[in-house]
Amino acid sequence: MKKVLILGAGFVVKPIVNYLLQHGFYVTIASPMKPRADEILQNHPNGIAIDWSMEDTDRLDEMVMDHDLTVSLLPYVFHLQVAHVCLKHKKNMVTTSYVKPEMQALNEEAKTAGIIILNEVGLDPGLDHMSAMRIIDKIHEKGGKVDEFYSICGALPAPEAANNPFKYKFSWSPKGVIMAGNNDAKYLHNGKVVDIPTEKLFHNPTKIKFDTVGEMDVYPNRDSISYIEIYGIPEAKTMYRGTIRYPGWCETIDAMKQLGMIGYEKYHLEGMSYADLTALLISSVKTDNIREQVAKKLGLDVESQAINAMDWLGLFDTEKMNRQIDSPFDVTSDLMIGKMALGNNERDMVLMQHLFKASYPDGTSEVIRSLMLDYGTPATDTSIARTVALPAAIAVELILNERIQTKGICRPTIPEIYQPILDKLDGLDIKMVEEYGLPVADSIFF
Repeated sequence: MKKVLILGAGFVVKPIVNYLLQHGFYVTIASPMKPRADEILQNHPNGIAIDWSMEDTDRLDEMVMDHDLTVSLLPYVFHLQVAHVCLKHKKNMVTTSYVKPEMQALNEEAKTAGIIILNEVGLDPGLDHMSAMRIIDKIHEKGGKVDEFYSICGALPAPEAANNPFKYKFSWSPKGVIMAGNNDAKYLHNGKVVDIPTEKLFHNPTKIKFDTVGEMDVYPNRDSISYIEIYGIPEAKTMYRGTIRYPGWCETIDAMKQLGMIGYEKYHLEGMSYADLTALLISSVKTDNIREQVAKKLGLDVESQAINAMDWLGLFDTEKMNRQIDSPFDVTSDLMIGKMALGNNERDMVLMQHLFKASYPDGTSEVIRSLMLDYGTPATDTSIARTVALPAAIAVELILNERIQTKGICRPTIPEIYQPILDKLDGLDIKMVEEYGLPVADSIFF
């Protein structure tokens, strides 16, 4: 029986563990959250939980050596350290995180060791790559070109659960969601590079309507231009990747950014209330009428979406924070985590769409759409857990069954990897619905 080591016991671990156990693998979960790991395993005879953290490097070395493959679902900063241990013992590795330059630099070493370190095999990144490449390869096989490509994705509460002023609830890494609000962005539009500094990230979101969930906002997601090379489409004149949110999120997070509410600078906060922190950030000496002061500072109506959301969150409250030296980011994100967790009886939703404008040697053009709308099931798994974990689980199965022969530092962008994963996901009712031959308009997105 092949043995799989899973590092971490966070939000997305349960579906990968269940899949591997059901398919005849022995699973070890190593995590400082051992009670959670035990709960996931449910005393399964082919699973064990180990109380472990990254500080115990000797134990990590032993565990990697003793297993056939390691799945790192730790915070991204630890993947490189795990990769070095896998290289030492010539053991394959899977992660759902982005390939950092330091990881890519291990490519030749991994090939020499005869192993694959497969990254970005979750949802976004992961399922987005695989579903996009399936269409891109079809276009290229017909001699066509990808003139425009737009890929958007959002992990959100289902419409009935989007019932707070932010219209958002956390079903995965909460700090990561807020941290992403401090990114800048870059994309290609009609052959021109568009740079979006972080202070303008949420300005003027694109509006797009989906039949079943209504109108949504989309804002650019980090560096889209690098995907021209990753996807092998040098001919593309437009390359855009975006994040989907319900209307109101962009306006609210933009206002909070302007105030410094998600900034990382440390302050002495002893004895201060949330209203005191807000007053400090707007350079006010008093907390009287703090709601009105903030509205005036931002040039917003006192009953605007953003002001109401910040008030609901508690940023104007006189309750003491009970903090010493800390950042507004930590204060705000902790408030959001406390008030915006997805409830046990609530559904989440993953919405992903690709749009392609393709042209062919015979002079014809078409628009192709690939769409996925997936809902979680409260009694079993969230959608975000399933769509992140199951692609990784299938990848583990394929690698250990020697159906993936590629070696080195990889993404799931080649048919040998993406096609069998997508096929198996279809059987698990995680699928992108593809529509070809849609009419070509002057603008298919913006």
